[in-house]
Amino acid sequence: MSELDSRKKSILRAVIIEYVTGAEPVGSELLVQKYSLGVKSATIRNELAEMSELGYLEQPHTSAGRIPSDQGYRFYVDQLLQTKEPDTVSRERLESVAEEGEALQTQLREMTRALSRLTHLLSVATTVRDVGITVKSALVSAIGPQQALLVLMMSNGHIENRLLECPAGLSLQDVGAANELLQMAIVGLSLRDLRRAKAPASRFAGASEKFHSAIWTQIRSIAKEMTRGLMITEGEEFMFGQPEFQRDLSSLAEFIDYLHNSDSFYEAVSGQPTAQTVTIGRENRHEKLHQMSVVRQSFYVGDQEAGVISLVGPTRMAYDAGIPLVSFTAKVLSESLTKYFG
Repeated sequence: MSELDSRKKSILRAVIIEYVTGAEPVGSELLVQKYSLGVKSATIRNELAEMSELGYLEQPHTSAGRIPSDQGYRFYVDQLLQTKEPDTVSRERLESVAEEGEALQTQLREMTRALSRLTHLLSVATTVRDVGITVKSALVSAIGPQQALLVLMMSNGHIENRLLECPAGLSLQDVGAANELLQMAIVGLSLRDLRRAKAPASRFAGASEKFHSAIWTQIRSIAKEMTRGLMITEGEEFMFGQPEFQRDLSSLAEFIDYLHNSDSFYEAVSGQPTAQTVTIGRENRHEKLHQMSVVRQSFYVGDQEAGVISLVGPTRMAYDAGIPLVSFTAKVLSESLTKYFG
């Protein structure tokens, strides 16, 4: 990537700021009017043309101004970006969600919703596909004459609940015995072991045996689902308001279809970044994200990675606000999950 002198850097920064704000190509006259660049319009036009030749800018039409290229955005993020720390309202909103101390799924849902509303972008949370996650606690309890509740808490804070039908003739003592056997059999097991585990031998018969079998059917189902990883998305509606997509509805339709293909989209946004990563446009491996940027950062339970929080939006996203918000969200989420589940 060619190095830019100080004037070109100032012009590139100004072009990106204006394009992020207005979503329209930026010309030399606008830059002269709004920025103290110390040169005339003709000089700026020459600089814009040179940066286009170098690959930092693009010109949608011969009579139009310039817009940033993926290369231009990359240089801006790496070399020119001056991030804005989240304001008090944003911090308090995210911290209030974390302080509620809900189960992993609930916290992720509320965190992604808050992050999306603060940025007006698509927010995504994924949990790791880690077969090494273990069962921290297990419980089966009667909740009525005909139903019982199975609850598993995993080492990453994930909680799974399943309703079980109680066979006719099942007593509270039978449920208690099944609960005791369950705890002895699976607490401490990893998802890998849980998927392969066989129901422990028991002296149950009749209704108790049917109930015991139903518990293990649900346990295997939970283990299978969790090894796929969880994905939560919020803010899809904000994508409809992006000018890029309003001008190209077919691209929006393709992206929405892609978003709903959870396996493919999961692979694209999850990853396992130990530090924050920003992928811009065609840096994304998946073609449907070539008009998008993805800001990702891992969150943890203690020292165990639990998942990734991401922002997804057009390459024209406000990186100066989005990047620190993702970082802050990952921080408070990690602190909350570690406090309640670590």
